Amino acid sequence: MMTSLEHPGYPQDGLLRLEEKLLCRESQVSLLLSLFGEPHQYSYPSIFIYGYTTTGKTYVMQTVLAELELPHALVSCVECFTSRMLFEHILNKLQSYVTSSEISQSLYISCDSFSDFVRLFKQLISHQDLKNQTVYIVLDKAEQLREMEANLLPGFLRLQEMTDANVTVIFLTEIVWEKLHPNMGCFEPLILYFPDYSKVELQKILSHDHPSEYSAEFYAAYINILLGVFYTVCRDLKELKHLAAINFAKFCEPVTKGEATESDTRKLWKNIEPHLKTAMQTVYLREISSSQWEKLQQEDREAGQLKGLSAYAHVELPYYSKFLLIAGYLASYNPARTDRRFFVKHHGKIKKTKFLKKHEKTNNHLLGPKPFPLDRLLAIFYSIVDSRIAPTANIFSQISSLVTLQLLTLVGHDDQLNGPKYKCAVSLDFIRAVARTVSFDLIRYLYDFL
Repeated sequence: MMTSLEHPGYPQDGLLRLEEKLLCRESQVSLLLSLFGEPHQYSYPSIFIYGYTTTGKTYVMQTVLAELELPHALVSCVECFTSRMLFEHILNKLQSYVTSSEISQSLYISCDSFSDFVRLFKQLISHQDLKNQTVYIVLDKAEQLREMEANLLPGFLRLQEMTDANVTVIFLTEIVWEKLHPNMGCFEPLILYFPDYSKVELQKILSHDHPSEYSAEFYAAYINILLGVFYTVCRDLKELKHLAAINFAKFCEPVTKGEATESDTRKLWKNIEPHLKTAMQTVYLREISSSQWEKLQQEDREAGQLKGLSAYAHVELPYYSKFLLIAGYLASYNPARTDRRFFVKHHGKIKKTKFLKKHEKTNNHLLGPKPFPLDRLLAIFYSIVDSRIAPTANIFSQISSLVTLQLLTLVGHDDQLNGPKYKCAVSLDFIRAVARTVSFDLIRYLYDFL
C-alpha cells in the first residue's frame, strides 16, 4: 500500500502508521520530515512551531518522533517551571537511549546551570547510541521560557553550535515568534504554522473513531449534525470530541428503541435537537462529568422532560458579596419603614394588622425593585451578616463588582449630593439560591411573605 508520506531513510510501515494517525496534517508532517532529513544527516538547529490550541502541534511531534523511533526528549515548560527541572528532565530522558555499560540507568543526572547542561549533553551524545543520528529536544508550551532565565531561549536556539552536535531544538507554542523573540537578539529559528482545522477536516477526524456497533455512515451523519450546531461557537477538537461522546447515546435512542432506522435522519434530529441546544450552553464549562451527564439523561427520560444543564441557580461569588446582594434585594423589595421590624432586635411589639393596614393590597414584587441609598444597603448588610466586620475598602469594592456583574444597578447621577442609589437586578429564585449557599432564611425577611 502506497502512502503520500514518502521519505528516504524512514521505514515504509512507520510512514503508513503516521498517515493513519495524523489525519489532515499530511502537509505539515511531510514538511517536517523534509526538514529532519535522514536520521544520520544534520538537521536545522531550531524549529519554531506555532498555532492555536488543539491544532495538533504536540500530538504530531509526539507521534512522528515515537513512530519513527527517533531519539528525543519532549518537555512541558509548564511542568518543568524552573531551568534546573528543564535541564534534568531533558538529560535523564536522553540517558534512557544510552545502553552503554559506562552509564548506570539508575543514576539520576543533576544539573544546575546552562553551562553544566551543555557539558553533560555533550557527554551523553558522544556515546555510540546517539552519535550517528539527530537528537531532538521538544519544548512544549515554550512561551513559559519568558518567565525563566534570560539566557535559556538564546542558548537553546544555538545549542547545535555550542555542542557541535547533531541536535535540533523544536519549540511548540500558541504565540507568534515576535512575542517570544528576546530583546537582545538571537539566532532565528525556522518558523512553521499549524492552521486551525476546517469544518471538513473536523468532520473527517471526528468520524474516524466511530463505534463498532454502528455503521460509519450513521456516525458521520451524527457528526455532521453536531458540527452544524457547535461549529460556530466551538472549533476546539478536544471539546468537540467530548461533546460527540456524551451526546451520542441520546442520538441513538430512537434506533435502540426501534422507533427509527439509521437512515431516518429527520426523526433522529428531532430527538437530539433540544438536547444539543441545552448542551451548547455549557461548552467548555465542564459543570458535570460524563457519568453525571449520562445519569441526568436517564432521569430526563424517566421524567419525560429535558432538564437544562446550565440552569444556574446561583453564581460563584465571594462570601460577603453574597450577603451584600441579599441586602440589596431586601432593600429593593422591602419598604424602608419595615427595616426596624426586620433588622432591629429589640424593636418592641408591632401588631401585624396595624402594620399592614395601609398597604395590605400592595405586592412589592409585582411593582418591581425600588432604588435604595448606599447607607441603607450597608445597614442591612451589617444586620444580617454573621460576624462583625469593619466597613473597609474591600466591602465597597465588592459593591462595585456586583454593579459590574449587573447584579446591582446604579441609578441616578454620579454628582448627586445624597450619595449613590442602587437597585437589585436579580430574580427571587436567583436570590433564594444564593441565600441557601450561606444558610440565610430569606423569606423570613421579606415583607411580601409576612
